[in-house]
This record gives sequence, structure tokens and C-alpha cells, in this order.
Amino acid sequence: MSLPLLLPEGYRPLLDELSTEVAIRSIKENFQNNLAFELHLQRVTAPLFVPSGTGVNDDLNGVERPVSFIIRDDEGRRAEIVHSLAKWKRLKLASLKMEPGRGIYTDMNAIRPDEELDNVHSLYVDQWDWEKVITREGRTLEALQETVRRIYYALRRTEDFLCRQNPVLRPFLPEEIAFHFSEDLEAEMPDLTPRQREDALCRKEGAVFLMGIGGNLPLSGVPHDGRAPDYDDWTTESTGGHHGLNGDILVWNPVLGRSFELSSMGIRVDKEALVRQLALRGEEKRLSLPFHKRLMEGRLPLTMGGGIGQSRLCMLLLQKAHIGEIQSSIWPEKMVSACRAHGIPLL
Repeated sequence: MSLPLLLPEGYRPLLDELSTEVAIRSIKENFQNNLAFELHLQRVTAPLFVPSGTGVNDDLNGVERPVSFIIRDDEGRRAEIVHSLAKWKRLKLASLKMEPGRGIYTDMNAIRPDEELDNVHSLYVDQWDWEKVITREGRTLEALQETVRRIYYALRRTEDFLCRQNPVLRPFLPEEIAFHFSEDLEAEMPDLTPRQREDALCRKEGAVFLMGIGGNLPLSGVPHDGRAPDYDDWTTESTGGHHGLNGDILVWNPVLGRSFELSSMGIRVDKEALVRQLALRGEEKRLSLPFHKRLMEGRLPLTMGGGIGQSRLCMLLLQKAHIGEIQSSIWPEKMVSACRAHGIPLL
């Protein structure tokens, strides 16, 4: 969901470029240690690219093109840069024979050439991708919410650590994270767009886990936001007639004056949810792909997982106006010029 470029009036970075680079390292080291401790995760090495045609790559909303290339020394086999590691992580947990309650995290790097560029969207994506094994009994909304609370606690601990290191920064995240369903949000604000609803909710709550994203909403008949049909479970009934065992961690960004997505996560599809969601999207043909066959044959564990943006988290905690102040990427010349004129230095 791209937005017009936001240029906060009177903006000036609180840290210079060198101090920013030092702080980025501190945030990444501190947060990943907190995350691993809270969720019982082991760091693993992940691929930058995977074979095409296996169903392993995440197809996001189904329209984004992966960057692909031919492997000369493998008989012309085609590979593609990952969009995320949502499915790969589940395969990895199976190969590691991880026990329920334990999991993995890794550094995921991706290139998304179809991204619409703005303050928070870049061609280059970097995130902590994590996944943990759960039991059949653990496929509940309560288990999902408890995991969200642990992730949010890791976020707040990292914010506290950063502000102690850099007194010019002031903590702003609220003590607790609130939980809301996208279905309820549509009913409360039917005349607003999904983005406007998120802005209104985050302005009020400060930090929110917005649940049930991917399925068609009751009033509009369209999803709050897109989700692929073969990783998050967005159709299982959870509680009070609501649907979906997934969601987004959203916070209020005081610099941009809008909601800010830090993480997309959820309980992953089991066999029943996979068949149901593929049918809803008219994508039953995917059941013939290697990944989907393994899932249908019961050869993959039940899991919960997600991704947490690395540059986004640094941008938020360092109170930057543009993700290009955190990562080195390519931006349209008009954007570079506009940012420079408004005191936003892009790397």
C-alpha cells in the first residue's frame, strides 16, 4: 500500500549519519537477541534465491514479479530471488526436526522491483524472518496473541536500550499493544479506506495487532489487505464469529503522523485451510507443487511465523522520516531532490 511522499515540516535527523550507522547496529543486535530469547528461536542461514516452479517462494499478493535468472552450470535451470521465506522456513523446520515450542529466525534479503516507492517502501527488503513449531492444540487465537505480546515486549526493550544509549531520542511506544479485528474495524469505519482505518486506530491506541487479514470483509466484500493463500491462515474461525489466525503489528509513527506496519505474522495453514484458501482464490493447481504436496501429505510441521522489517524498525526507533536514511537503495531522482530540499538525507 504505497502513499504519496511525506515531507514532515521542519524535519531534521536527531542523529548524524555516523551515529545513525552505530545505532542501526545496536538495534539489530539487541532486538534479534531479545526476539530469539522471547520466542525460543535459533538463528539459521537462509537462501537469497530458490528454484523457480517449486511453490517455495512467497508470491505476496500474487501479482509481484520475482527477480529471476538462469543458472548456466545447471542446464539452464531458473532461480528467483525470494520475496520472503514464509514457506522455506517451514521446510527448514521439518529438516531440523524442531520440537513444538522452538523455532528459527534468519536474515531475509529480497528485491521487489514492482514495489511502489515512498517513505517506507523500497526496492530492497530486509527483515527478520522467524518460524516456530506448534502443536495442533496451539493453533489458537490466544497462542497467537501471546506471541504478539512477547514480540512487542522485545520491541520495547530494544527501544529502552536505544534511548539509554542516545539520550537525544525519547521513547514513545505505549506499554501495551491492543488487539482488534479487521472485520470490526470495517464495521466501525465503513466509509474509510483500510489505510485510513489503520491511521485512526493507531492514533488512538499507539500500538495494535490487527487480526484477520486476507479474507473478504463482510461489508465491502474485499480483503483489508492482500495475503497469499498458502501460508497464513486467514479463514479459520477464531472467536465471536471472526475469521483469521493472522495479523499485522502496527504502531503510530509520530514523525510521519500515520500508522506504521512493523510485522506481518500468523499461524500457518494446515491441510484444511490450504485447500479452502486455494479454492477461494481459484488456485487449486498449486496443490501439485512440491511444497504443497508435502503439506497435504502431513510431512511438514504445524507452525506459526512472520517477518519483522529490519530497516523499518530502525527507521521507527531512530525517528527517521524515510527508510532511505537507514538503507542504501535506488530512488527516483524527484524523490531524492524533494527529500534533500526538506532536510531528509538519503544514503
